Amino acid sequence: MATKLTLGFIGLGLMGKPMAHNLLKAGFTLIVHNRSQAAVDELVEAGAKAASSPKEVAQQADIVFSNLPDSPDVEEVALGENGIIQGAKAGLIYVDHSTIKPATARLVAARLAEKGVLALDAPVSGGDIGAINGTLSIMVGGETSALAKAMPALEAMGKSITHIGDSGAGQVAKCCNQIMVAAQMTALGELLLFARKAEVDPEKVVAAIQGGAAQCWTLDNKPARLFADQREPGFKAYMQAKDLGIVMDTAREYGMPLPAASVNTQLFNAMLAMDMADLDNSAIVGVFEKLAGIDLLES
Repeated sequence: MATKLTLGFIGLGLMGKPMAHNLLKAGFTLIVHNRSQAAVDELVEAGAKAASSPKEVAQQADIVFSNLPDSPDVEEVALGENGIIQGAKAGLIYVDHSTIKPATARLVAARLAEKGVLALDAPVSGGDIGAINGTLSIMVGGETSALAKAMPALEAMGKSITHIGDSGAGQVAKCCNQIMVAAQMTALGELLLFARKAEVDPEKVVAAIQGGAAQCWTLDNKPARLFADQREPGFKAYMQAKDLGIVMDTAREYGMPLPAASVNTQLFNAMLAMDMADLDNSAIVGVFEKLAGIDLLES
């Protein structure tokens, strides 16, 4: 067994469930909670224990992890009526893997600190594949001492764990990550349809440019799925749009203009308006198909 620490995990969705599985595989004692029961049952069958609320998780765990949809969800789980704060004891560590507003991460950390709880904002990148394989990139804000205690568990879920700075710094890094991800996804959609419109084979174009200056994670991982007409997530488009909303809100707080990210935010919002919210974020190519009047897979 990796450690005698008891861990909790709240939020067992597309990312959280495989992350929790990896904690079990690493030998940790794990207590889980989720709004829908099926994921809890799956984790219990794999060796976890179930809890009826975030409060109950906090009462039993030394470190509580969460992966939740948005800022209000994190506030409710951490600070709500049956939240972590209600069951927390001094010395508990809370590690939130959600993508939320940096300001929310700082608020949660400050409120939990009043009860002697150290909070880390630790958003992740790498998609469901990274979550399944335990190869996520994890960017962390918060106190060094809390990170040191949580590190063995983080290493079971990620291959790259970087301490960015104080509370909220991890979420700022995730905003930066999502600026780049959105730029890559929209660029991929544009270049594929540009090649198709010019009657050049997009697959051969991708093969040609992967080894040059255009090489990136998106170009390495997404085209094959698109060429196979596989547009399911992955990372859902509505979550990408949500994250870009966080980016733009935070940019406004700092008076920072983000013209390219602003356009990409509009494109992902258009994707949602076109009933593609639950597709992969790389399926933004569908917006460009509408604009260009041509399908990627036309012969």
